[in-house]
Amino acid sequence: MGRSRTNSGPAEDLLIELNRDAGVPLHRQIEASIRASIRAGRLRADASLPPTRTLAAGLGVSRGVVVEAYQQLVAEGYLASRSGGYTRVAASMPPAAGAAAAASVAPPSARGAGFKVDFGYGRTDVSQFPRAAWLRSVRTVLTTTPNDRFAYLDGRGVPELREALCDYLNRVRGTSSVPGNVVVCNGYGQGISLLIQVLVKHGARRIALEDPSSNDDARVLAGAAGLDVVGIPVGPDGVQVEALHRADADAVVLTPSHQWPTGGVLSAAARAEVIRWARRRGAIVVEDDYDAEYRYDRSPVGAMQGLAPDHVVYCGTASKTLAPGLRLGWLVLPPRLVADVAAAKLLADRGSPVIDQLTFADFLARGEFDRHLRRMRPVYRRRRDALLDALRAHLPDLEPAGVAAGQHVVAWLPPDLDEAAVVAAAARHGLGIHGLGPFRIAGPGPGGLIFGYAILGEPAIAEGVALLATAVREVRGL
Repeated sequence: MGRSRTNSGPAEDLLIELNRDAGVPLHRQIEASIRASIRAGRLRADASLPPTRTLAAGLGVSRGVVVEAYQQLVAEGYLASRSGGYTRVAASMPPAAGAAAAASVAPPSARGAGFKVDFGYGRTDVSQFPRAAWLRSVRTVLTTTPNDRFAYLDGRGVPELREALCDYLNRVRGTSSVPGNVVVCNGYGQGISLLIQVLVKHGARRIALEDPSSNDDARVLAGAAGLDVVGIPVGPDGVQVEALHRADADAVVLTPSHQWPTGGVLSAAARAEVIRWARRRGAIVVEDDYDAEYRYDRSPVGAMQGLAPDHVVYCGTASKTLAPGLRLGWLVLPPRLVADVAAAKLLADRGSPVIDQLTFADFLARGEFDRHLRRMRPVYRRRRDALLDALRAHLPDLEPAGVAAGQHVVAWLPPDLDEAAVVAAAARHGLGIHGLGPFRIAGPGPGGLIFGYAILGEPAIAEGVALLATAVREVRGL
């Protein structure tokens, strides 16, 4: 077998293997490796390459070998030389096919390119992220954290964050949580993935989801894990509990404080009935508390987890309150699930980034999270009010629902309007908006539109509703 050498120094940033027994000149091997990396998108356009001396030292070859490889790639148009001897990937290189494919499944925050106004859902105004306060917490962490916190920890997350989360959730959301039952994860997506793995391990065979529901993560992951997925109809006040009794499910995923997308709030009687169902079946209730901090016109509704901590998994994240890019989430688990979920977390990624966890813990403990929420509630409320005013003025026959909280509103369409036709007409007029159809599990239902307003200013909201009114007139042939 030929002897090979792979550069591993921190300066090189290239993975190149040289086989000195291959009968291929070394400069050709370097050329081929860099060329393949550019074509595959591992080296993006305008990325800087290591200096020839540095790369030569890392590979154990003469500088002339690397110079010859770089010169050939410059001649072919893959690389470009800059003054001062810097070499970069040519800026004119097209994106790799894999990168283009990834762009076609952009997350919610990236949707809507090309629209005049986009009422895309699931977004928060990241321009309002409290950078100065966050930076103060970062500095505190870097200057005061003991060294051992930067080593490998157990799968539950750093103790400081678990303690701070319990203090906050017990005070604000009415949970009954203790630090030992908390597992920190990378957002809701990872949290539900870990949980489904553990539920299957514990013998679960069927999971129930609200219908309609935003839980695409749960639906896809449950199916991939071999679970049957059943939809439970949602009414004006949330999930219809009588249908849950007939579902023969081992777990149910709910958004009881502000059902997504319809906005219903599960009543106290219905919550008690869900808990009775869970206790009778030995089932698990997964409580997705995705935007409970943003309440405008109603009294706070406590978390279900506080009613039955042995049967309810509480899921929370910083995605809707701070920024989804932080990838901070948490599960408050029944004691019997903690060890297995923590083990699944360790197996997945060896734990979430320690500095981010400690920063958020300090941010919570200082009261900065509370201050940020107090600052953002009136901002989102003004945007919601602007949306409701515009709907009353331009489209009075649309019926808004779920307006008392959150960052989106659903508007039910009158019977003469086809949901898909309205969405398509809106797009032709430069308006991005989603209907409820894609979020239904059991099939068609009443038509409705989802208005995400969190990142839009009041003038843009008014313009968007005016565009929608034009699209509706077109659908009606007026």
